Amino acid sequence: MSNAPPLAVVLKGWPRLSETFIAQELVALEQAGLEFELWSLRHPTDKKTHPLHDRMRAKVRYLPEYLRDQPRRVAHAMGAAADLPGFDKAAEIYSEDLARDDTPNRRRRWGQACVMATEMPAGTRGIYAHFLHTPSSVARYAAIMRGLPWSFSAHAKDIWTSPEWELREKLSTAQHGAHFGATCTDFGAQHLRGLADDPTRVDLIYHGLDLDRFPAPPTRKPRDRTAPLRMMSVGRLVEKKGFDNLIDALALLPDTLDWHWTHIGGGALDAEMRARAEGLGIANRITWRGACDQPEVISAMRTADLFVLPSRIASDGDRDGLPNVLMEAASQMLPILSTPVSAIPEFVENGVHGILSDDAPQSLAGIMQRFADDPAMGPRLAKAAHERLTEHFLMQPGITHLKARIDAMLARSA
Repeated sequence: MSNAPPLAVVLKGWPRLSETFIAQELVALEQAGLEFELWSLRHPTDKKTHPLHDRMRAKVRYLPEYLRDQPRRVAHAMGAAADLPGFDKAAEIYSEDLARDDTPNRRRRWGQACVMATEMPAGTRGIYAHFLHTPSSVARYAAIMRGLPWSFSAHAKDIWTSPEWELREKLSTAQHGAHFGATCTDFGAQHLRGLADDPTRVDLIYHGLDLDRFPAPPTRKPRDRTAPLRMMSVGRLVEKKGFDNLIDALALLPDTLDWHWTHIGGGALDAEMRARAEGLGIANRITWRGACDQPEVISAMRTADLFVLPSRIASDGDRDGLPNVLMEAASQMLPILSTPVSAIPEFVENGVHGILSDDAPQSLAGIMQRFADDPAMGPRLAKAAHERLTEHFLMQPGITHLKARIDAMLARSA
């Protein structure tokens, strides 16, 4: 009898600063008694980690990030995979996928799946993948080769930038699709249910927050109008976060308003956003803190007056789901200014738990001015958001539901 954990969890990368919600979930599942190993498609690149990552006890196995990096390991796996019971079916599905998506990424998915399928311990009874694009492809191919059920958690980009044919097949019984899928917004769940052969395969499971990891919120009093308006944002500098529009909005604020904006996060548009601020003459009012761990983020939230996240739909269809940073801001009673994109209205009702604006710079600037002019508005909205968080968006109900789903999947193949 093998002592191997019954579950293999496939991730894009471990650990990753930008995916705190995944670390929170996995640590909670481990504490709930679920045993698993992590299979990471990439090696870590972040220089920092969150305290959550240090609490993880599961073994981490790294697949070859690029097949050329470990030719012997990959060649051995591809040869050994041919002897697995489901190899022929997996190879057939991969060939069909490759005919529609002949890319280096697709070929890498197959190679990583062969390595995973041949190296997974004999006692593995199921696979769970975070993200419905690349990680789920690797999980699906490997599961078929080994004759195991698999499941996924979908979030945002993986839903909205994947081709429809691939989503349908990953949700189809006839195509060896997932035993079940979870997603963190009702907006995403409704979309995936419409593509599934059986809508009950898709569950809505909000991430929620584990408030035991956060300090109690500071006392929020109406802001002193003579003090600077301290605004902050947390998010990668990528198109879908809309920080270009926010920088333009900041430049529209009147000279009579004393303000400062702090940004936390890295991203491909870092240099471009800094140059934009320089060009608009507002760089001296901005602090770029780069990537920070969660305690640093929470500390910054506790001293800010307004949290701003101007999310939008990117040109390739990518968009946020329900960003956890909004719930983190609510945990510290920090007022929220965001946009009604994707599932954000599932947490923030405009005018009740925060303000949802269109992402036009003029609109954003107007609302920031309103916050400055009405010191009582922020604390009122923040109090309502904190109440919504504690009543409807705590972590534990989702963890209980998800563990039950995974346990049922593993029992199926016991």
